[in-house]
Amino acid sequence: MAKALSSLTPFFFFLALSTTIIVFFSAHATATNHRFSTPLSPKKLGFKRQKLSHLHFYFHDIVSGRNPTAIRVAESKTTNTSKSSFGAVSIMDDPLTVGPEPTSKLVGRAQGIYAAASQSELGLLMVLNYVFLEGEYNGSTLSILGHNAVLSEVREMPIVGGSGLFRFARGYAQAKTYIFDFKTLDAVVEYNVYVFHY
Repeated sequence: MAKALSSLTPFFFFLALSTTIIVFFSAHATATNHRFSTPLSPKKLGFKRQKLSHLHFYFHDIVSGRNPTAIRVAESKTTNTSKSSFGAVSIMDDPLTVGPEPTSKLVGRAQGIYAAASQSELGLLMVLNYVFLEGEYNGSTLSILGHNAVLSEVREMPIVGGSGLFRFARGYAQAKTYIFDFKTLDAVVEYNVYVFHY
C-alpha cells in the first residue's frame, strides 16, 4: 500500500502545482481588469452642444502647366479608350479659396485622391480631406468620402468625419462646377459645406 501511495505522490504534486498556477493567473487577470469599451460623458470631454456651420469656398483643380495641383498616378489599359476615363486615379493638393479667382485668399487645401469609378459616366470616387488654414478652423479638417457625378449641375457628397474643431463631424458637401476648361481640363468648383460639429 505504501508503495502504491509513493507512486501517486508525483501526480498529487503536479495537481497541486497546476491548481496554484490557475488560481494565480485568474486573480491577476481580475486585478488588471482590461476593458475594451467604456461609456463616456460628452460633457466631461468638453462637448457642450452641437453646432451647424455653413462653409463656402472654391476648389481649384489644376491638371495642366508646370505646377499642377492634381496629377494622374495610375490608370488601366483601357482608360484612354473609355468615354468615362474608367480606371484613372489622381492625387490632389488643390487650393481652397474665398473667391473663384486663383489669386483669392487661400483658406485651405483639398488633399486626397479621386478615381474614375464609373464605366458609363464621368463619375469620381472622392476620398479627401479639407485641411483648413484660416481663422478659427486653422488646423482643423473635414473628411469626404463619396460619389461625384461630374457632369451633374450639383453634386452631393457626405462628410464622414473631421479633426480639431470638427471632431465628430457629419454633414454634406455640395459641389457645383464654376469653370471648366475643355482644353486644359482645369476646373474651379464652388463648394457649399453644411456640417454638424461640437
